[in-house]
Amino acid sequence: MNKETIISARDLSLTFQTNDGPVHALKDVSLDIEKGEFVSFIGPSGCGKTTFLRVMADLETPTSGEISVNGVSPEEARRARAYGYVFQAAGLYPWRTIGGNIRLPLEIMGYSKADQAERVDRVLELVELAGFEKKFPWQLSGGMQQRASIARALAFDADILLMDEPFGALDEIVRDHLNEQLLQLWARTQKTIAFVTHSIPEAVYLSTKIVVMSPRPGRIADVIESSLPRERPLEIRDSPEFIEIAHRVREGLRAGHGDDV
Repeated sequence: MNKETIISARDLSLTFQTNDGPVHALKDVSLDIEKGEFVSFIGPSGCGKTTFLRVMADLETPTSGEISVNGVSPEEARRARAYGYVFQAAGLYPWRTIGGNIRLPLEIMGYSKADQAERVDRVLELVELAGFEKKFPWQLSGGMQQRASIARALAFDADILLMDEPFGALDEIVRDHLNEQLLQLWARTQKTIAFVTHSIPEAVYLSTKIVVMSPRPGRIADVIESSLPRERPLEIRDSPEFIEIAHRVREGLRAGHGDDV
């Protein structure tokens, strides 16, 4: 059965003009992401991971090459509300309740009050925050705030979830728990997820495909298709299969750095 390609990039390059000269953030990046995949992007700081995600989201414009999201340009996909975006920081408004933060995009999009209420209840249930609608962000832990941010991105039911290091600032115990929850959420919703991380264990644990990127300019050093089953208890990280994939990711990162020498 042919899989449906959701995001497709061909020879994508992006150069930022700065006072110190041009910065080549992405160079000749080609990649396909298929429907229902969980794709992680990993690489050192400055390798273009977040830039690539922002190009998908129409937050940056490539200098050359092509990219399509759901078969249309990123701008058209954004206008069609094809994706939700989760940033590194939860970005919740402190004067709004959790429910109010989640409702914000729905209000902007003109959903009815009844529809807003139904959607808020549904996504709070999805991220295991039912009962916290009337709480304010400062009353929640960092991990709970980030789950509320994910709920907000899910509220208008986009097929694609773009996630930029959403758990990077959290401690390892909380991060492990949220990794488990995110896999469960992905299994339940069948979303297509593009996920930026600096963590090798996180990338290997979550992904069906791992894209290893090299710095200066940002290129794809390796694309690793995961052989792990979709059902993944945390203990799978001790398995030979997991360790083997992690080793390949580490080798890809090392090789990518070698290109700069």
